[in-house]
Amino acid sequence: MDRTAQLVTPAAPHSIAYDPPGSSHSLHTAAARVLEANWTGTSTVPSRHLYPHQWSWDSAFIAIGLRHLSPLRAQTELETLLAAQWGDGRVPHIVFNPSVPLDAYFPSPDFWRSATAGRAAGAPRTVQTSGIVQPPVHALAAWLVHRADPGLSRARGFLARVYPRLAAWHRYLLHRRDLGGGGLASVVHPWEQGMDNSPAWDLPLSRVTPAPARSFRRADLDHGAAEDRPTDLDYGRYVRLAADYRDGGYRDGTGGSRGDGTGGSRGDGTGGSRGVGTAGFAVEDPAFNALLIASEHALARIAAELGAPGTARHARAERLTAALVERLWDPASGMFLCRDLGAPSPDGRGALIPERSVSGLVPLLLPGLPRDLAPTLVRTATGPHFGLGTSTRLPPSYDLLGEAFDPHRYWRGPAWFNTAWLLERGLRVHAEHRRADALRESVLELAAAGDFAEYVDPYTGEPCGATGFGWTAALALDLLHSDTTVTADMGLKGGDRP
Repeated sequence: MDRTAQLVTPAAPHSIAYDPPGSSHSLHTAAARVLEANWTGTSTVPSRHLYPHQWSWDSAFIAIGLRHLSPLRAQTELETLLAAQWGDGRVPHIVFNPSVPLDAYFPSPDFWRSATAGRAAGAPRTVQTSGIVQPPVHALAAWLVHRADPGLSRARGFLARVYPRLAAWHRYLLHRRDLGGGGLASVVHPWEQGMDNSPAWDLPLSRVTPAPARSFRRADLDHGAAEDRPTDLDYGRYVRLAADYRDGGYRDGTGGSRGDGTGGSRGDGTGGSRGVGTAGFAVEDPAFNALLIASEHALARIAAELGAPGTARHARAERLTAALVERLWDPASGMFLCRDLGAPSPDGRGALIPERSVSGLVPLLLPGLPRDLAPTLVRTATGPHFGLGTSTRLPPSYDLLGEAFDPHRYWRGPAWFNTAWLLERGLRVHAEHRRADALRESVLELAAAGDFAEYVDPYTGEPCGATGFGWTAALALDLLHSDTTVTADMGLKGGDRP
């Protein structure tokens, strides 16, 4: 039987029906219909109008939800993305659909020029992509998709085909992107971290000269309210960073094509000849690295499934966890902070950015944290800066008490469903089941009530951005059907190791 025909059939006997206002369909059926509407035949777009191509971390989250509807389609989602991988191992953050008009989204393929500008880095010739990356959720997604139907996965050789690509992706991040020399991966553009206009980027972005407004046209404002989107100044800086990275041949650790006194080679004994990114923007981010660590654990499980030892990857994940704590934990804030490698500091390692964003809570997903850190993260998440379970239903993307907080502007305050999913999983990893149950119920209720909105006001739950958003539907579906114990499913606990 064609497994894709099962798209609106409940996948678990303990399904809970949540009825969106004005609809007689359960949350399961409504979410399945969003994913069906966003399906292109080989992948799922985040939003038909606002984001009409395939996005990297969106597809990973979408595959996690799709596994409850069609494991075959979930496998195809990841296979399509990985087929666009570059020769140096990077997985591009956008894979462009050639049937979509160039003016439907900016930056479009003619801006990135992947096949020519990325030739030295091994960009594919047969598909157009961007040249930057997004958080590495993919190995974790592949493992969860495999577990949804191991028989189908083994029959298709799914893990055997994706494992070498996932391993190459991690090698790229661990070697080409260790720009600070401390073992963590760095991002060289805010879009790479995924939380595009977070106030955490304001300081490093202040060193970037924006591209002139007349040099580009923002297609996103055709589909989203200007007050909900990044400002023109922010966008000008994004364009400048991306253009400089492109014009430098998408080379990592060279300082890009500009150099403003902060980029180029470090030469301070901590980074060797590593650069600090295009125009001085290079940041070690806690969520990006926590997802890399979680995916290293997942790669260990995949290796074991394929008959290879996984212990070395678990050990690497533990070393990365230690580096994450050593470089990004801030006891005064009670959470992890971003490190700006281009900022001057006495030790030459760059400086922590004194902004609390939801990124600093995501490492709760990791089981190998020092004993006192997980309870501290929970206190921070539920305290006045994020208000989870008290003043907010879902975790805000930025500090409620921060000067830059805005409940409606993209990543400067609104709550997002993917970070809520990560924190729900993290709460369960650390046996905070009561709080996890409450967060799960909030995700399901607000996803249904808001027509699977892109993000919501953290206080009121008012939907913002696009509706019918891919990862909102997928992750609500996953929380509806997943085993609430998470330990075996996520593959993170030591007792589950081969």
